[in-house]
Amino acid sequence: MATTNDLKNGMVLNLEGQLWQVVEFQHVKPGKGPAFVRTKLKHVESGKNVDKTFNAGTKVETATVDRRSFQYLYNDGTNFVFMDVQDYDQIEVDPAIVGTAAGFLLENQEVIVATNEGRVLFIEMPASVELVVSYTEPGVVGDSATGRTKPATLETGAEIQVPLFIEQGEKIKVDTRDGGSYLSRVKG
Repeated sequence: MATTNDLKNGMVLNLEGQLWQVVEFQHVKPGKGPAFVRTKLKHVESGKNVDKTFNAGTKVETATVDRRSFQYLYNDGTNFVFMDVQDYDQIEVDPAIVGTAAGFLLENQEVIVATNEGRVLFIEMPASVELVVSYTEPGVVGDSATGRTKPATLETGAEIQVPLFIEQGEKIKVDTRDGGSYLSRVKG
């Protein structure tokens, strides 16, 4: 148990038997009336976001979430297989749980796997990953000054929008938090 004063981003709450992750929270102390905490919560399994307001100091039940480093091994056709980097145990994770992260997973890449009572809740990718552009149309000379983009297929098979000056075979940095947006070229 914790109180709403103890909330942190990433904390998982057990509300009425369902697990919700705190995406953001804000303590509000109005001029009149009692203080309250405004939160944005994400349902761990469905990914649905809701806004919920608690009175300040209200007790909330927290879920025990075990976050451990795992290494992505392969996709066996139905599930993604990960290996615990400490004890080498392998687990299979349903593609629905992996979600959009599947487009940015390379073999041997380390991720954080969050579990609750032996059940995998979600996969936490690094904030950004470096991937090679496996296919994109060639850019037109003189077209790099504008902010226009073009589709590019990455080595993982994911397709994202990149600036016109990016060429096939280049390594780029991709933001995994927003579903895959171009950040920069990777030098060298």
